[in-house]
Amino acid sequence: MLSQHGMKIAPSTYYDTVSRDPSKWALRDAEIVDLIVAERARQKLFARFGARKMWLHLRSKGHDVARCTVERLYAEQGWVGALRRKKIRTTIPDESAARPADLVDRQFFATRPNQLWVADFTYVATWSGMVYVAFVFDVFSRRIVGWRAATRMTTDLVLDTLEHAIWTRRQAGITDLTGLVHHTDAGSQHVSFAFTQRLVDEGVDPSVGSVGDA
Repeated sequence: MLSQHGMKIAPSTYYDTVSRDPSKWALRDAEIVDLIVAERARQKLFARFGARKMWLHLRSKGHDVARCTVERLYAEQGWVGALRRKKIRTTIPDESAARPADLVDRQFFATRPNQLWVADFTYVATWSGMVYVAFVFDVFSRRIVGWRAATRMTTDLVLDTLEHAIWTRRQAGITDLTGLVHHTDAGSQHVSFAFTQRLVDEGVDPSVGSVGDA
């Protein structure tokens, strides 16, 4: 290709270049790449390491390798570590929805079971994607009386969780929940008409605090 562009290169120079043994630098790079490949294959956690964490990991195993070398090889191989996800917002208030009064005022204590339940949901990162886990917590007994998991933040998720909590109480022989206060934050799922109506149907008093208060 160079000769086609008018550059004169002796044939001996070309053949000497293509037949030359790999340099010590190239051999060392290949050795480090093999080490990284082996570590990334050994555990899924290591496959998520970025260049800095992999460098520290190799150093901890006694491999004398420079950080800049690992960073360069990562770039050449197209490897990247796990990226920090954008924080997911689970409490999204619906300003247009009617909101029950706050009957708790952050006084999270109870003198008997089924006097105060608090409910919320959070998210858990898995290898298959994000999963949202909702739960209902009895303040007195410190027991999670209902929970459900789903891949979307919907009213059905918190409704199914509430139904699970009601079912577990019935399994324990408790069929009358009159006087129970069910407290949540102001997320749109918890202030939806369907959710509030289900509480009323069971004789439960809905309570909603400010955003993030559950």
